[in-house]
Amino acid sequence: MKNRIAEKTNMKISNVERFYLDKSGKDLQYKPTEKIPVIQVDNFPELGRLTALRFIEWVQQNPRGVVSLPTGKTPEHFIKWVAKIIKEWDTEQIKILLKNVSIDLSNKPSLSQLRFVQIDEFYPIDVNQHNSFYYYIQKYYFRNLGLDPAKALFMNINEIETAEGLSLDHIFPEKIVDLSLRTRWASSRQERLQKKTIELVDEFCTDYERKIREMGGIGFFLGGIGPDGHIGFNVQGSDHFSTTRLIQTNYETQAAAATDLGGIEIAKNRLVITIGLDTITYNPEATAIIIAAGEAKANIVRDSIQKETSNQFPATSLQKLPNARFYLTNGAALRMLERRYIDVKNQEPVTQQSFERAIINLAVDTSKSLTELTEEDYKSSKIADLVLRISGKSPAEAGAEIKNSIIERFKRGMQSVENETFLHTAPHHDDIMLGYLPYINHLVRTPRNKHHFTYLTSGFTAVTNNFMLGLLEDLCTFLDHGDFDKRFKERYFDPNFMEGRNRDVNLYLDSIAAHSRTLRKEAVARRLLRNMVEIYEEDNPTYLRDRVYELINYFKTQYPGKKDITFVQKLKGMMREWEVEVLWAWYGFGVEDISHLRLGFYQGDIFTETPEVHRDVLPVLSLIKKIKPTVVTVALDPEGSGPDTHYKVLQAVTEALRFYREETGINNIRIWGYRNVWYRFHPAEANIYVPVSLGSFSITEDSFMYSFGSQKDASFPSWEYDGPFSRLAQRIQVEQYKTIRTCLGDDFFINNENRRVKAAKGMIYLKELSLDEFFDHSRELRKLTENV
Repeated sequence: MKNRIAEKTNMKISNVERFYLDKSGKDLQYKPTEKIPVIQVDNFPELGRLTALRFIEWVQQNPRGVVSLPTGKTPEHFIKWVAKIIKEWDTEQIKILLKNVSIDLSNKPSLSQLRFVQIDEFYPIDVNQHNSFYYYIQKYYFRNLGLDPAKALFMNINEIETAEGLSLDHIFPEKIVDLSLRTRWASSRQERLQKKTIELVDEFCTDYERKIREMGGIGFFLGGIGPDGHIGFNVQGSDHFSTTRLIQTNYETQAAAATDLGGIEIAKNRLVITIGLDTITYNPEATAIIIAAGEAKANIVRDSIQKETSNQFPATSLQKLPNARFYLTNGAALRMLERRYIDVKNQEPVTQQSFERAIINLAVDTSKSLTELTEEDYKSSKIADLVLRISGKSPAEAGAEIKNSIIERFKRGMQSVENETFLHTAPHHDDIMLGYLPYINHLVRTPRNKHHFTYLTSGFTAVTNNFMLGLLEDLCTFLDHGDFDKRFKERYFDPNFMEGRNRDVNLYLDSIAAHSRTLRKEAVARRLLRNMVEIYEEDNPTYLRDRVYELINYFKTQYPGKKDITFVQKLKGMMREWEVEVLWAWYGFGVEDISHLRLGFYQGDIFTETPEVHRDVLPVLSLIKKIKPTVVTVALDPEGSGPDTHYKVLQAVTEALRFYREETGINNIRIWGYRNVWYRFHPAEANIYVPVSLGSFSITEDSFMYSFGSQKDASFPSWEYDGPFSRLAQRIQVEQYKTIRTCLGDDFFINNENRRVKAAKGMIYLKELSLDEFFDHSRELRKLTENV
């Protein structure tokens, strides 16, 4: 294998890379399709270990080299493995690991001689804030790994010169930087200060670039890749000859940064300083590695590796570097043509899912129904042609088989479901409705079904400070006017008064029916006050009013994106819980039909804790014992796709169901896996298709916009759509409908006798699993995500 790879690539590869290349069974590069070499690994933790070992290997050879390392969640396992290897160098475990990849055990590297170059930073920002990249690299690289700050180039915004030495808050009081001042006259003293400060930042960037080049350029660059393909903050459309500069970002990058900065409203107005693409590639001998995990990155990874050099795909600038690499998990490499072809070819036999995926993709690509595909069509697709030949079927037979299978899944999604007890589980409070609310519209119509909804995290990170500030100011008005005095005497706000909780919700629904903003504000204020009574264990109106003022001051003075103190996290989370109680009240469910588990692993940190049995699994088990479900729904995202919380919740539910089966012997629970705005099922992966009408779209839109007050302004949106999640969910369901309509042909829908089929304008995909199938799926996902 080693000789074959070396001969085919004619490219120098390191010992670490050779080890992982042999292990992958793939070539380093499939020319001419692939323009940059690739190394694949099975899972996200292994990706971090590979990258850490390659970094250690490079440092041994370049002890005083220039390095640039990334921030964010992507390098989590890289950081952990570098720290572990350095600190445990002489342990037997690490010795074996190093020996396996042919790293010299006698040469323990020191990172203290490395020269570090910060890749990017927000502007303006106080670098002492925990959401600054400067803070991140100080915490995770310098204090953790022992790099020397004296040998580093930092983008310390606090130390960049400003006009007249004034503070950034004085010069940019709204934290908005108008780059048009570069080329126009300043019209006021404020603008003159801003113009001069921008010029000083530009000088800083030029000096920063000069210093990098004086060091010979970056020797080891490690970066992730954004949803639009951005490297650093070199967004889609960046010049491949770009250098360090102050720039605006695009929407996709702003959406990705919204969590760090406290909302898209802030991210849209925040500029960035970033090294350029030419900065990264200036050193022709540079080792430049892009790491990506999960199927959600598969499209941009494919385009970045297989496309010719183009400003549209920033990573294609790395094609000029002989030592450039993409390190990928198998999920991230899923859509790379040659690698996917080899994976399918090596299946013995080819799975039904691979067979259907290839042919459905061909139908979509050619805009033909399954039964219209010809031999010429199949020959135009390498993978579709392969699966057809292996199957021994004709195009007509293959098309008819898959068409009939799709129709059966369609029928399953329309058949009556009765005498079931549903436990609907969700990581976040809008996951269920965004995933399959139109199906629930049908499931709740029969009284023979029972439903219970549970939300496993508190979801506080999705609530902005400004949203809470508005609610508290409304509450303050009600308290000042004495509107709630009588209710205090009646102990209406007692946390144990369950009827009061339902009255809050009903008042809110009355306000929707009456189009009354006043009633709506009163309902929300009641619930917010009730939550404060519970959190502070205080029912004195005077003391509570003081607490309201304290919170108003807190939300006015905290910088957006800062991790909240514990009781504020709880208060934010309880407002999200209120929102789902409003949502399900639309269907007649009370607060007793909803459980808020607030699992402890969810703490708002950048690297999420792993679920623990006593803290995170047993509460789920207790609920399952209480509800005794026959159907459990779960968010079923693949490795590295969707929020990390989805995966952690899936593991907690899995273990709870496993304990439940062991204790009760019950083995006939069905699992319905759903996905929503974070990732989609391919039609070949799902086995239940539910048609969605325009009426159902309207219900989803109205219930989302009225129920989810904290989310309707889309402060933490998807990078795919600048707007509320309800509209992105509709867009996805429309796309899924178009796929099925293409596969079955227009006539199937237009002339169908079933009115639900004729009315369909969207489609929901679900995947039903038995308990054993679910456990197998979860176990495989855990292997891919945690390497366990």
